[in-house]
Amino acid sequence: MTTKRSWKLQEFVAHGANVNCLALGQQSGRVMVTGGDDKKVNMWAVDKPNCIMSLSGHTSPVECVRFNSNEELVAAGSQSGSLKIWDLEAAKIIRTLTGHKSNTRSLDFHPYGDFVASGSVDLNIKLWDIRRKGCIFTYKGHTGPINCIRFSPDGRWIASASGDGLVKLWDLTAGKLLHDFKLHGSSVNHVEFHPNEFLLATGSADKTVKFWDLETFELVSSTVPAASDVRVLVFHSEGSYLYSGSQDMLHVFGWEPVCCFDTFSMGWGRVADMAVASSQLIGASFNQTNVSVHIVDLERVNKTRGVSIQQLQQGQQAGTNQGQKPVSAAPLSASGRRSFITDRPPTTSTKQREPEIKSEAQRDSPTQDDKEDDSASSADIKDPVNYDSIFHPKKRLSRSQQGANHSQPLWTTSSLSQRSLLHHNPNKPASHRQPPRSPSRSQEPDHNLQQQRHQNRPRLHNQPDAAPQRAAKAPDTIVPSDRQAPAGLDMNAFLPQNMRGAGGDQKSRAKETEAEALDSLMRGHSSMCAVLTSRNKNLDVVRAIWTAGDIKTAVESAVNMRDQAIIVDLLNIMNIKKSLWSLDLCVILLPKIKDLLTSKYENYVHCGCASLKLILKSFTSLIKSNIKTPPSGVDISREERYQKCKKCYGYLLAVRTIVEDRQHAAGKVGSTFRELQLLLAQLD
Repeated sequence: MTTKRSWKLQEFVAHGANVNCLALGQQSGRVMVTGGDDKKVNMWAVDKPNCIMSLSGHTSPVECVRFNSNEELVAAGSQSGSLKIWDLEAAKIIRTLTGHKSNTRSLDFHPYGDFVASGSVDLNIKLWDIRRKGCIFTYKGHTGPINCIRFSPDGRWIASASGDGLVKLWDLTAGKLLHDFKLHGSSVNHVEFHPNEFLLATGSADKTVKFWDLETFELVSSTVPAASDVRVLVFHSEGSYLYSGSQDMLHVFGWEPVCCFDTFSMGWGRVADMAVASSQLIGASFNQTNVSVHIVDLERVNKTRGVSIQQLQQGQQAGTNQGQKPVSAAPLSASGRRSFITDRPPTTSTKQREPEIKSEAQRDSPTQDDKEDDSASSADIKDPVNYDSIFHPKKRLSRSQQGANHSQPLWTTSSLSQRSLLHHNPNKPASHRQPPRSPSRSQEPDHNLQQQRHQNRPRLHNQPDAAPQRAAKAPDTIVPSDRQAPAGLDMNAFLPQNMRGAGGDQKSRAKETEAEALDSLMRGHSSMCAVLTSRNKNLDVVRAIWTAGDIKTAVESAVNMRDQAIIVDLLNIMNIKKSLWSLDLCVILLPKIKDLLTSKYENYVHCGCASLKLILKSFTSLIKSNIKTPPSGVDISREERYQKCKKCYGYLLAVRTIVEDRQHAAGKVGSTFRELQLLLAQLD
């Protein structure tokens, strides 16, 4: 056994082009999926250098990937905004979902339903029904790109982290916003629910981790700023600690009171994902075409630095007593905070759902675009041996045998080449896998694929063992779920209350809803007509001055109208006719271009970037030469030129701050800001 606290497990080339994203299987920590600029999604067994399966079909670079809780499905979002869902066991695509207008940043599967949520640069969060092949609801309210989304353990909430520095908590049942968490000073990169308690952890580019109470919506505690941005958060499987990954560092935090138990110096660069499996933490990162995997021995984590365990428990109890008391009969955690109720409703297994998915695909009658899209999607199994070992349960040990090695580390530095990834024993005769007499959860028979795959699945503190009647129930007695209520869930529970109904009331309510929708549209139509009429008049005024030959006055008039749409129309013309630009117009328009760079409308941002690029290419040398050599003596024209260059220089420095903040954005916007950053560097 190694005596190291952490080490690099492997590094390999994952794609033929740059890697954009990766995700680890959170239950087992033994599988990984990556997405890249080559438009492919590749699946890997951790500790194996060869690709197990390559999934193709996206027509633009893949920007985010995510396993479901069973590690049987993979969702991949692309730069175009489309999502694809893959069934790994069947090695085929089961859904293509379209609706986002820009690249997808984050994905998460519902903990037990057939739903997936996606967050995008278009500022929207969408909840998708995988079986019905459609969007159930769109959550709007963020003013920055959605960096991370997570379902709560009970599947009733979604937490979203955004570039606008806010974390929002959404109620799926009510279809509305529950609360805004506003204390971060910069973009929030990651959000994670505690596996048991009503506690939320958020990590930000302000280099802090904050913990929030989900009963009172108050801040529990906050860490001191670290050396770099917080990129990934993951709770210990029992919820005892939080692991925070940043640039080449791993921190182990407690929150009541807040303290850093331990710090690891890692060589993983910008860590992209982490998972806890057995007594180890697996961290993965990517750089260009390469992916590296690092291991941390959690048995060697210092758990008493800065505060004793007794003091920590006392602090937890004190913090609980000061907060609001629980208002329901939900079980309490050891700290006194309410716990999530994670009892899963009755549902069918994946094996039983397969015919339903097939029959639905036949009945849906997809459009021709969908047919062409899905026909271009394929799953190419590169490594049949490892694929079979992961997705064919008969070759794996029973859960009772796996339980004996539950606390053993998955990987050590001395036995990487000898230890099998899944610890299966093909020489074990089938007759030895007798189901135990006890019907307890930890010793269920071998028929359930989900239970066999994840020997390290964490158990909640307050989740009781399954009742003997439910554990002893044979698979063939499970009632198949209704297509109108996928996974045993009530679809009405995911709609706003004013849209629910049953029986004869549905028709009348539908008519009322339709009338209300028409009234709402007409009100919006009238106001939009008024706005467009006013804008048309203003444009006529600008055009009259422009055609008279006074371009500077026309531009000043457009600026004084305080309408960004008019500025964008004007800049689009000037970007085409580059000879119209002058130092005077730069002084007038640069403040407005700065505002466009932070606009929530993508076309406004692109227009501002194009104008700024043109100014930098045309006037940088002039501005620098005048700033370096101020006028001496009496030279009025040179003095005026110097003052104009000085103003432009000041505006460009202000713009530079915005460009630096947004140059790490994904997609075309990010590449444009990176190009602007290089041009602005010439001012130095």
